[in-house]
Parts: sequence; C-alpha cells; structure tokens
Amino acid sequence: MSRLFGTDGVRGLANRDVTAELALDLAVGAAHVLALRGEFADGHPRAIVGRDPRASGEFLSAAVCAGLASAGVDVIDVGVLPTPAVAYLTGEMNADLGVMLSASHNPMQDNGIKFFDRHGYKLEDDIEDQIAAYMGESWQRPTGADVGRITTDLDAINKYVDHLVSTVNYSLQGLRVVVDCANGSASTVGPEALRRAGAEVIVIGAEPDGININHEYGATAPRRMASATVGHMAHAGVSFDGDADRCIASDEEGNVIDGDKIMGTLALAHKEYGTLKNDTLVLTVMSNLGLKLAMNANRIKTINTAVGDRYVLEEMRKGGYSLGGEQSGHVLLTDYSTTGDGVLTALHLLSRLAEKRVKMSELVSEIQSLPQSLINVKGVDKASAATNEVVADAVKQAEKFLGDTGRVLLRPSGTEPLVRVMVEASSQEQADMVCQKLADVVLAELAL
Repeated sequence: MSRLFGTDGVRGLANRDVTAELALDLAVGAAHVLALRGEFADGHPRAIVGRDPRASGEFLSAAVCAGLASAGVDVIDVGVLPTPAVAYLTGEMNADLGVMLSASHNPMQDNGIKFFDRHGYKLEDDIEDQIAAYMGESWQRPTGADVGRITTDLDAINKYVDHLVSTVNYSLQGLRVVVDCANGSASTVGPEALRRAGAEVIVIGAEPDGININHEYGATAPRRMASATVGHMAHAGVSFDGDADRCIASDEEGNVIDGDKIMGTLALAHKEYGTLKNDTLVLTVMSNLGLKLAMNANRIKTINTAVGDRYVLEEMRKGGYSLGGEQSGHVLLTDYSTTGDGVLTALHLLSRLAEKRVKMSELVSEIQSLPQSLINVKGVDKASAATNEVVADAVKQAEKFLGDTGRVLLRPSGTEPLVRVMVEASSQEQADMVCQKLADVVLAELAL
C-alpha cells in the first residue's frame, strides 16, 4: 500500500484527491499525534494554520481548522502567507504544530496539506505515518469548554517580515529589483520585505484571484521576470513559486539564475564571512556537476541527498550544516529558517549584490553549469521506473556514451505523476539528444 504522504505532505487534485473530509481527518490525526500528548497551562494546545491563495484553500483551511478545534486545539488562522512563514510563526508563537494548505508550484487545481512540528520543522516519515494511521480511529471527543477556539492574527505578516529583514547585513538601498510573486502567497510579503530592506521594487504577478496562482508567472516560468528585469533596467530580478519556498533569480541581462547558482554564490559569501558551518554545502542529486566543481575549487565540501528539501534539511541537521538546497530554488539557510524560504533567499542574494557593488552577472559568474536537459515524462507508471530492465539498460548505455563528461539521472517525481529524465553533457546538443532518447524509452516502456 502506497503512503498517503509524499515528499512534501499530502498533495493532489483538490476536491477529488485532497477533499474537505480528508483535510478534517488529517487535522484530527495531527492534533492527536503532535499536540495532545502533554499538559498545557490553559488546557489547550495551539496550532498555526496558513494557506496560499488557491480557491480550494478556502474550504480546505476551514476543514483543517474545524478538525483541530474539534479535537481540542486552539487555532490561530494567519490566512494567506508563505509556507516558510507558517513554519517560522509556529516556532516563534510557541504553537504545538503548524499546518500549511498549498500545492506549492503545482497548477491551481491541485492543493496539499503540510504539517510542521512545534519547532517549525517538516515531519519525519514515521510521524507522518502515525498521523495517517490515526485517521478513522475512534477517539474521545471534547465537549463544552474543552473544544478548541479559532482566532485570526492580522499582525502575523508583520512578525514574519520583521524577521526576514532582521537577517540582512547590507541595505539594498540603490538596487532596483523586479519581484515576481507567482500570484501566490508572497504577493504582499515579498515586495514588502524587499522595500523595508531598502530596494526599489517593481512588482509583477502579485494580483492573486484564487485561480491564477503559478499561471505563466513565478519560479517555474521565470522568463517573464527575466524579461521585465531587462525592460525596467533593473539590477536583478527574483521570482517565487506559489507558496514562496523557492526563489529563482535573473541578472541584469535577463539570464535566469537557478538554485544551484544562488546556493553557490551564497556558499562563497558565507565561507568568506566564516559562517558556512563545516565549510559544507548540502545538495540533492539534481544539482549540476558544475556547481560541485566550483565548490571543490573553493575548498567547499558538497554532500548529496535524495531530491526533496526535507531530505536536504535532515542531512543539514544531522551534520550541523548551515546552507543547502535544490536546483529548483529551494534554499535552506538554517541560521534563520527551518525550511526553504524564497523571500529570505532573495534578500540574502541581493544583500551580497549590494555588498560587492558589482553586476549580478559578475556576482554569479564563478558558478558555471554544465549543459543540462530535463524532460518530465507524463502518463507513465512511475512506480516501475526503477525496476524496468529496458529502461535500466538504456540508462547504462547513455552513461557509457557520456563517459566522464556528463551524467544521467532518472527518477519518479515525489509530488507529481511523472518521471523526470535529466542529462548533463559537454554540449547542449548532446544533452538534449541523450535526454530525448531516454525519455522516448521511458514513455514506450512505462506508458499507462
């Protein structure tokens, strides 16, 4: 039986896979596993609940709040805020758990439910499984004054923005920055944080209507941001995804800067500051080989994990590291945050730009990526990707062809029904050719 939780919470088509009933049951399970196992001064544990602007988030958030309150948990509804804001506020406000309703970079018809422990960290697999196992169990329902109460905190956004700005060492005064908010949960927070840090901000993709989240804007569609950066003669551009746990940037010439280049640039800065703990950067297997070569040249160790920022964080906590993340733009700065935070990442990248007083293209130039091709193969049985012999043989042949000049990575997505085929090579033409051939094999062998 497959797990209910994926690599980043429970996610699927809203009102089909992720229903109000499921949200309520998960909330009750989370209340019992995370909150109702101790004594509380006022008799009630507390939970922080936030969401992104998706239309389905309105009823799913209501269901989560109802489930928690019915189990005796007091709920503080912080409304539309980024995922990392909910994580931060959970720890800062001494809550017993946090819940975020979001499907991150997925299209608006999807939604998801993510949980955080009382310290603001995403849950380990065994805790998630305990929550799933609790669903459907009989339990003693509180009555009268023992039920939870639901309140709102209109000042939560200011608490979070104040925290973000407090982490920046150099004012962004004099920088003109394009900010693409993906019509998502950073539509207020992102521009406000950069303005308070001193930047002149040009905002796009910040008119969420519940339907337009991630549509042609945001970290998964950065060309619009990159074009606006050139058009407005800005020093840089930054782009967040729907729940703002990712950041992708642009230089002054409109060249897109992915998570690898952002992490590499921040790693070099933190090594210079003496704040890169153990001189180590934690990456996933998706990170470009060029980043690893650049880090090695600067005596920075790299450690690889499975794909997913939660696995990066697990490795960081285990080894006491302070910087890590993913090529997709999840960057973890654990001196300031318990999870990937797009706005925090943007602030620190721009702060380094302000400090060095160079062009963004020059700032990131030390991180050179090998040509890479990525194809998401949809409509396939992703569970069979690791066991199909024909696919495995095709991967071996591709690796033999590339030799030491490239690499192949084939993996099922943890959040979507598809298989990702990624190839790095000495030239873009070679990477594209090998990647397409492998994608064709995957589709032919695994098509549903």
